[in-house]
Amino acid sequence: MPVKSTTHKKLVIVESPTKARTISRFVGGNFIVDSSYGHVRDLPRSKLGIDVEGDFTPQYLIPQKARPVVAKLKKEMADAEGVILATDEDREGEAIAWHLIKALGLDEQKTKKDKQKTIERIVFHEITEKAIKEAIAHPRDLDMNLVDAQQARRVLDRIVGYKLSPFLWKKVFGGLSAGRVQSVAVRLIVEREREIEKFKPQEYWTIAALLRKSQAPNHKLQTNSQSQNADSPDEFEAKLIKIGDKTLDKFAIPDENTAKTIVNALDAAEWTVERVDKKSVSKNPLPPYTTSTLQQDAFRRLRFSAKRTMMLAQQLYEGIAIDGGGSVGLITYMRTDSLNMSADAISAGRDFLAGTFGEKYVSAETRRFRTKSKGAQEAHEAIRPTDPFRTPESVRPHLEPSQYKLYDLVWRRFIATQMPAAIFDATTVDVSANLKSQLPSASSTNDQLPTTNYTFRSTGQIMRFDGFLKIYPIKTEDITLPDLTEKERLALQKLAPEQHFTIPPPRYTEASLVKILEQHGIGRPSTYAPTISTIQDRGYVERFERKYLKPTETGCMVNDILVLHFPDIVDIEFTARMEDRLDQIAEGQTPWAPVIKEFYGPFAKNLEQKYEEVQKTTVDETTDEICDKCGKPMIIKRGRFGKFLACSGFPDCKNAKTLKKAPESTGLVCPKCAQGDIIVRYTKKGRRPFYGCSRYPDCDYATWDDPRKVHAMTDARESTSL
Repeated sequence: MPVKSTTHKKLVIVESPTKARTISRFVGGNFIVDSSYGHVRDLPRSKLGIDVEGDFTPQYLIPQKARPVVAKLKKEMADAEGVILATDEDREGEAIAWHLIKALGLDEQKTKKDKQKTIERIVFHEITEKAIKEAIAHPRDLDMNLVDAQQARRVLDRIVGYKLSPFLWKKVFGGLSAGRVQSVAVRLIVEREREIEKFKPQEYWTIAALLRKSQAPNHKLQTNSQSQNADSPDEFEAKLIKIGDKTLDKFAIPDENTAKTIVNALDAAEWTVERVDKKSVSKNPLPPYTTSTLQQDAFRRLRFSAKRTMMLAQQLYEGIAIDGGGSVGLITYMRTDSLNMSADAISAGRDFLAGTFGEKYVSAETRRFRTKSKGAQEAHEAIRPTDPFRTPESVRPHLEPSQYKLYDLVWRRFIATQMPAAIFDATTVDVSANLKSQLPSASSTNDQLPTTNYTFRSTGQIMRFDGFLKIYPIKTEDITLPDLTEKERLALQKLAPEQHFTIPPPRYTEASLVKILEQHGIGRPSTYAPTISTIQDRGYVERFERKYLKPTETGCMVNDILVLHFPDIVDIEFTARMEDRLDQIAEGQTPWAPVIKEFYGPFAKNLEQKYEEVQKTTVDETTDEICDKCGKPMIIKRGRFGKFLACSGFPDCKNAKTLKKAPESTGLVCPKCAQGDIIVRYTKKGRRPFYGCSRYPDCDYATWDDPRKVHAMTDARESTSL
């Protein structure tokens, strides 16, 4: 039922038209619900707009695009008894509410009682009828601590961006920019790339034994791929984990010679079950989603970017037209780092489970989770469905495919929190391979290998009860071992030595970058997606193989300058401490202006020194190419998106061309023509690499698979045939 109407109308202001339409369903005709379309005041774009010589007062103005909105709201307000500010519950929403008060002149009302309008601030975690009614019934005052925290962040980011960017223009080239959080994100990506470049693979070997339960005194040792069926109920595989009393680390078998020595010796070993350990293992459900974990999971499972995930989550939160055309919010507020869940939501989730799957799929006790992330004091609930009984399939006809996929994730993750653990029967078997005589030491190692006893281990598990996995599938595999007893003799069917090489750390994906930013306390739920979008939009980072984040030449150059000359700006710990200071402002522990002053003094002094000390770092490169328009030499210049060809006669001649990248060779010969090299090519949009012959179009060989990986795997397989 709609909220009961009052004698006079009140104007309810939210940020977006979609949110306004949804809320309109739940309030009576005496309420006017309209949208501010986001912020109605901001800092000027043409200048810094901050009094750095005084108390850092921001100089806000109403942007041109917001003026018609403000005029409309003022007109609606004129006939209203009061104004209800219903913007989002976080710092940004609180700041929008404060800016509305200023832009609409609500803080300058005449003192006469009959001219005053009531100003109420309401907050809610979900856009449902119950939540809206509760919020209107219990308004609160504007929280100026949250406003000050948002204002401090805005001022900090403006100072860094508007002060450092001109420095980069003068000392490097135009179009560059720096940001307080974005520059740290770029640094992480650049440093990971350099780790990869410096990485040197290290060889190591493992040895696996295929064993048979039944004794076979005349068995024949096999070392090739034509072995007996490893899936037989009487056979299982075990891996070498210990030599004598020494547990092996990854590099204990460093080369082929050592592996051969061990394999040859084990041909004469006696194989016996040393230990059988059986136990029950439980796997508990994961917590409900926060902003960062939703972005990470949506990327891993759905390949959604952080930006796309937040856009879809916003749509699900603000309202989807279902149930006969009426809009309703399907999930709670999507910018949060809290794991809290309301008692009503938990109760509804447990009722759904009991009615749908039976009591055995309801956890014995109500499961709650503790929030661990720093600065989560202002976030009220985790991301969850507003109504657990509204299953993904029931709303699927009303959702776009992407909306459905994200809602399905949120719904399943929440429902799973109130389900029992999945139960597995886990078995660990240790097998001894005893030698009758001591093994000679391997020539490739300095220390003599203890050689009288070798221990192999096999692990298996079988799911006994699926529990929460019934709703929230996680990849598991049943591995069945034979029924074994201690001291039981075994027959060796095959020994399989395998060569491996260490691999470099992976490039960051959006998911792993969000995770590391959160771990270090850099940024907050509202900043992850904009930060990742910004560093790509500005040409500092590009996508590699569609999912990895790789720094561009420009990104590396800007990062190196900032690390050398402005280390605090790109220092992880310094940036995290600034986030802590912003949290203190939000909690009312410290005023915001002194925090800005503490930062600005050293920053401004260092910037002034660097303008004098640092010389322009880029030098144009000459080429043999001649401008086809004026005949002057073409030179290689650097721009926002990397190197490009430009006429040396600029500005008289403005001819410029894209600089073609030199083809990257894989070092392998084309398997089709045996003449050309296999080189790395890219699709027309440059987003996906493929591999083709350098003699194209004379040879049309091409493949999506990296032949270097295929070649390495082939070499490894061949080297195991001892």
